[in-house]
Amino acid sequence: MVISRKPLHVIAAIAIAILPLFSFANVSNDSVKKESHEVHATADAHHEVTAEPQDKKAKVDAYIQHHLQDSYDFTFFSDEKEGKHYGFSLPVILIDNGLKIFSSSKFHHGETVAEVDGNYYKLYHGKIYKTDAAGTINYDEHHHPTNAKPLDFSITKNVVSMLFASALLLLMFVGLAKSYKKGPIPTGFGRVLEPLILFIRDEIAIPNIGEKKYRKFMGYLLTVFFLIWLLNLLGMTPLGINVTGNIAVTICLALFTYIITQFSANKDYWMHIFWMPGVPVPMKIILMPIEILGTLTKPFALLIRLFANITAGHVVIMSLIAMIFVGKNLAADLPISLGLTLFISIIEVLVAFLQAFIFTMLSSLFIGMAVQDHHHDDHH
Repeated sequence: MVISRKPLHVIAAIAIAILPLFSFANVSNDSVKKESHEVHATADAHHEVTAEPQDKKAKVDAYIQHHLQDSYDFTFFSDEKEGKHYGFSLPVILIDNGLKIFSSSKFHHGETVAEVDGNYYKLYHGKIYKTDAAGTINYDEHHHPTNAKPLDFSITKNVVSMLFASALLLLMFVGLAKSYKKGPIPTGFGRVLEPLILFIRDEIAIPNIGEKKYRKFMGYLLTVFFLIWLLNLLGMTPLGINVTGNIAVTICLALFTYIITQFSANKDYWMHIFWMPGVPVPMKIILMPIEILGTLTKPFALLIRLFANITAGHVVIMSLIAMIFVGKNLAADLPISLGLTLFISIIEVLVAFLQAFIFTMLSSLFIGMAVQDHHHDDHH
């Protein structure tokens, strides 16, 4: 049975381009309420004409911000007219004079104040603040909230996404390990994983770390590569997931690389930092703070590269789709918007792999620099 005469890769490309539209078409009502400018019914006809595009632009801005931010619930789509949200709430876990656990549905997407054991909490711009029954938020002169914030250990959308990706990785690699017990050639999905694992071993780990020491770090390199890649791909779905575009996550990943690098470092590595061999003593003293700073700039480059590339990709795709909603001429804007979105979405699939590869490559390079034996002669 022939499904279509068009080549499969063309169908796949079109599907990738259309995917974000499902997400964008259902602008979350709570974001719009917070960010969009109201168009008053009493305004004159001229004011209404000028206010409508502004209102659309504000909705688009609000949606992009909402997509990039973490949230306390999964909203698949919203009915703007009825003010209904379709999705599911996640557990909120706070430490505030004891443990407070409740569902995020108590916030009603930031519209109401949640009361728990006589305490009142309000969701404001994606953060939970302590407040009163009326939901009062106090501000300083810079319009920043001054209300106290409880310690927040909630299971947010990003946490659920990471747990899901981790469970998926566990299933894939446990399945691969079991298939090796049956024979030298893996079966099923293991056939897809094996070339990637061999690629990381032969093209990343061995050249950068060395044949003698690479095995010790393979577990970390494989984990970080597949986790970032999987989370990047999940970020392209209409679920509004943006884990690797969250700077807290990229800081954490870079911190792991930094800790592994420093704790695995040998005597030569530390000597090159604190007392550079083969250079005059005054230069050794000058180079020491520069080298110490260098150990910190490496993980910083890792975290900023991943965060900035993924965030930029999301903003560009959402902005291109926004042309359909903001533009006045739908017939002209729709093909341009879809064409550009298709182009950027295909690039994003490549970037999803490329950013995982670069992070793993640089991590192995930094580890390799720390564990390799340096042969130098102090007499020169």
